[in-house]
Amino acid sequence: MTTLIESEEHKSLREAVAAFAKTHPHTLNAEDNTRLWQEAAKLGYIGVNLPEAHGGGGAGITELALVLEELGAAGNPLLMMIVSPAICGTVIARFGTEEQKRDWLPSLADGTRLMAFGITEPDAGSNSHRITTTARRDAATGDWILTGRKVFVSGVDIADATLIVGRTEDARTGKLKPCLFIVPRDAPGFERRPIDMELNAVERQFELTLDDVRLPADALVGDEDAGLLQLFAGLNPERVMTAAFGIGMGRYALSRALDYARERTVWKTPIGAHQAIAHPLAQAHIELELARLMMQKAAHLYDAGDDIGAGEAANMAKYAAGEACVKAVDQAVHTLGGNGLTREYGLGRLVTASRVARIAPVSREMILNYVSHQTLGLPKSY
Repeated sequence: MTTLIESEEHKSLREAVAAFAKTHPHTLNAEDNTRLWQEAAKLGYIGVNLPEAHGGGGAGITELALVLEELGAAGNPLLMMIVSPAICGTVIARFGTEEQKRDWLPSLADGTRLMAFGITEPDAGSNSHRITTTARRDAATGDWILTGRKVFVSGVDIADATLIVGRTEDARTGKLKPCLFIVPRDAPGFERRPIDMELNAVERQFELTLDDVRLPADALVGDEDAGLLQLFAGLNPERVMTAAFGIGMGRYALSRALDYARERTVWKTPIGAHQAIAHPLAQAHIELELARLMMQKAAHLYDAGDDIGAGEAANMAKYAAGEACVKAVDQAVHTLGGNGLTREYGLGRLVTASRVARIAPVSREMILNYVSHQTLGLPKSY
């Protein structure tokens, strides 16, 4: 029942975040974005999912997704919420050493530091099993040495460190297994290059090169043998948060379209009275609401400790939200006609941005593969 009906506490949180978000202009530049982040952090919104013992709100991904959705619905989504508190903060809180928790969690919660997340590689794409960034131990010092490349890493320029997914060699089998490392932004051999994106977003995308980056032994997060368990402890919240990002964006676009449809009059009648306008907007609203229900289910499962159930639901939520977001943005632009592509209404930039919810962090086709194999039990083609 908790996934169907929000508690009074959640309703109050939603109202508070919505009221806060509406007081800010659209974050179209880095300065406004930073100010919004810092003010949201002071109110406890950025670290709401992190442990109270380390300065967070003691809640979960359910509450963090709610915050991001409402920020997005006001036209002020914070992309780094998906990365810094949801992925990196969660992984460190669950698997980090006590020293890593003391060092990172309070500053991630209060917004004074950010952490980026690097997993995607040029030749691996969605296939995390083909990651070639490797980590080897220096037998003499115990240090780790990382070598490899990453692409489409958000916010590296504003992050104090990046949580890098590498692979270490299993001494028993010789096979590579995934491991996570905290790489400081100023580590020698750690270089970044901005990717020229046709995406109107404050947060920039980067390609990373790790050229024999030397890290101390305590840069490893968690157990060297935990492998995929630790990785998906971050990836499931990422999918839930991406769903929240898409739902918020879709709600914002829909609200602009509804305002216009109520006010724009043709032949003495508001265009919203015509079913050719009204019905597609109603459908967009329904699909956003359905996506939210699956997102809430995924978040509740994750917060309850059901990683397997959360994995299935998080993928479905991300798929549903991506599709609903694109449809809502597209219909909003059509509702406004030519005005939908003007800067005044702020919808044109969402045409490109909404596609992010479809293709990142995993494409809709790979989600369909996941559901086909894992849920429906169909054979693989690869």
